[in-house]
Amino acid sequence: MQLHDLKPAKGAHRQSDRIGRGTGSGRGKTSGRGQKGQNARSEGFRVGFEGGQMPLAQRIPKLPGFKNPFHRVFSVVNLSKLSRFPDGAKVDAEALLEAGLVHQGMEIKILGTGGLKRKLTVEAHFFSVSAREAIEKQGGSVKVLGEPRKIGPRRTAAKLPKPLPAAESAQPAPATAEKAERPAKPAREKGAPAAGRAQQEGSPRTHGEASEFVGNKGASNQTVEEATPPDEAKA
Repeated sequence: MQLHDLKPAKGAHRQSDRIGRGTGSGRGKTSGRGQKGQNARSEGFRVGFEGGQMPLAQRIPKLPGFKNPFHRVFSVVNLSKLSRFPDGAKVDAEALLEAGLVHQGMEIKILGTGGLKRKLTVEAHFFSVSAREAIEKQGGSVKVLGEPRKIGPRRTAAKLPKPLPAAESAQPAPATAEKAERPAKPAREKGAPAAGRAQQEGSPRTHGEASEFVGNKGASNQTVEEATPPDEAKA
């Protein structure tokens, strides 16, 4: 056997039908789709279409919110249910399970609904404040099962009392004191040239500006001479 003698198995490669090439081909006109109807159209089915019934994407609820992954479910027992135990009895998880008050494998929580008139020793994982007070009021005791709840350093620091402000913060800042000690600026004498005008005297000017400046300077000198008293002028 040579390489050119190798051939695929019979029926492995089937030639595809040429549809829509005239009625003589046997697959013309409707091209094997029949007459009319949804399957005869070019659009066909859209993605997610389920034949007219409510699609899955619309059946799924989309209400706001979320499911808390840390949610805990308890077997709740009210104080009114503990009245069936005799006075001085020990009510633990086994006694509550035998009485049919809790479910097996779930944590137990005692609530303060109802009244209690017996002295009992109750063991549970959680107690409400009112339930604890009612049990201890009748002379009973409470025992919490399981490990105590761990509190992180951030929550521990939040529960501590806040420190009082330091005594240094009550004193005024030194910057304010220095600001108050600064002397006031002396008032400028009447007729004295402004700082901007003094700077303009040092800058070069054109011939027209120079003549105007000389005239203004003479007028300012006259005002100064008029302002000085006659005794000082003789001296």
